[in-house]
Amino acid sequence: MSVGHVGWHELFTDDVDKAFDFYSARFGWTKGDAMDMGPMGVYQIFATGGDAVGGIMKRPPNVPQPFWNYYFTVVELGATLVKVEKGGGKVVHGPAEVPGGAWIAQCFDPQDALFSLVAARR
Repeated sequence: MSVGHVGWHELFTDDVDKAFDFYSARFGWTKGDAMDMGPMGVYQIFATGGDAVGGIMKRPPNVPQPFWNYYFTVVELGATLVKVEKGGGKVVHGPAEVPGGAWIAQCFDPQDALFSLVAARR
């Protein structure tokens, strides 16, 4: 993961298998681990070139339509979240540790556009 670049790609969709089939046929993605997230369903990791680069999950009922969410890589999550808020953005979820030890957060920028962050350190 390079700082300032997208480090994780996440798709919220109504049909995880159909979405995976669509994208894998176009980009050669392969399936990685699948994590059972209980009532939220299965989180299907996908890989390219052998490296896990994202996940696909069922869209929760409170999300109005399927969408892609991108996680920008930062050095340290806590310090970056302070900068987000000082710049007029809002933290709406996180920080949260995810499998593998990384830390994530979802935010809105000052124009209410969703973006997410990922870091090796909280």
